[in-house]
Amino acid sequence: MATRTARTAWNGTLQDGSGRTELASSGLGTFDVSWPKRTSEEAGGSTSPEELIAAAHASCFAMAFSGGIAKAGGTPQSLDVTADVDFGPDKERGGFMITGITLTVRGKVEGLDSAAFEKAAQEAKAGCPVSKALAGVDITLDAALA
Repeated sequence: MATRTARTAWNGTLQDGSGRTELASSGLGTFDVSWPKRTSEEAGGSTSPEELIAAAHASCFAMAFSGGIAKAGGTPQSLDVTADVDFGPDKERGGFMITGITLTVRGKVEGLDSAAFEKAAQEAKAGCPVSKALAGVDITLDAALA
């Protein structure tokens, strides 16, 4: 199986410094990161670890769910998946943490009713490799046929 690599070059202090994160395996891009923008509501042209996790989770879930729909006897036409990753204070241990993730999916599927769609979505949430890697985080799911 494959190994994928990303690299970050950081310069300066946490508050005043900044970095560039490169998607090294794919070569698809290099993105700015900074602590002030990470903790702000406005990203201002920078990404963050949480946004990168959201991208990983949305794409992983979409793949797992597509396979799960087929396994349940349906045919996926389209899936629109959003992952919202919340970042905030860690009240128990100090510092910061990912406080929760919400997966939202709307899909057009042939051959499954709403209950079967929801069941396949819950199974995909539990079985997706990124969900498994993030098992210490509360992950909620909002799944509905479009």
